Amino acid sequence: MTEHLTKETFLEKIFDYEHEREWKFKGELPAIIDFYADWCGPCKMVGPVLEKISDEYAGKIHVYKINTDEEQELAAAFGIQSIPSILFIPKDGQPQMAVGALPRATILSAIKDVLGVTAA
Repeated sequence: MTEHLTKETFLEKIFDYEHEREWKFKGELPAIIDFYADWCGPCKMVGPVLEKISDEYAGKIHVYKINTDEEQELAAAFGIQSIPSILFIPKDGQPQMAVGALPRATILSAIKDVLGVTAA
């Protein structure tokens, strides 16, 4: 199940960019954040794919969504220029951003390569 993040929940669960200069991930599991908007066609294609991946990888990764129209400060903080943009956050190490409507196979390979998580 994907969870929608607001600025407040982002600061609490992902990264407190207001107080930390260096990236410091707060989550217990690797995460994916989908930056999207309701009017975005390609975002509507990626949404169900991430929803299914969220179910398949339950307990291994968290999948979050951020509505860039509602959370403009978060979008700006990450320099989101086009959507969908998908942020892959490993437990340790730097997050990596991918832009565009990624196919399922590409998302799965990023989960394996960037997040270091394999399917059940």
